[in-house]
Amino acid sequence: MSIVKINVLTVPEEQREVLEKRFASRAGAVEGSDGFEWFELLRPVEGTDSYLVYTRWRSEEDFQAWMSGPAQAAHRPASTGGEQPKPASSASTLWSFEVVQQAAPKQG
Repeated sequence: MSIVKINVLTVPEEQREVLEKRFASRAGAVEGSDGFEWFELLRPVEGTDSYLVYTRWRSEEDFQAWMSGPAQAAHRPASTGGEQPKPASSASTLWSFEVVQQAAPKQG
């Protein structure tokens, strides 16, 4: 079964818009990767300042291949000159899970 990676990003209130715009500008950066299955950027509603970046992969090997290549390119600043922009998050933690059960809505 698939694996799930959740990057927990601590984002101060004043940086939320910056973070969301950066993710929006990279739309499509992961979708063509071998083994990629799903992405969601989850904004906190209440009680936390942590965003969750949810990705689902066919295997750990597929995730690691993306991390060692396309992910590094996706996290570089868009411009080649000047300084790299300050990170929008103040902390990051990566959680890893194996999917052991799943369900989808019943069809028709």
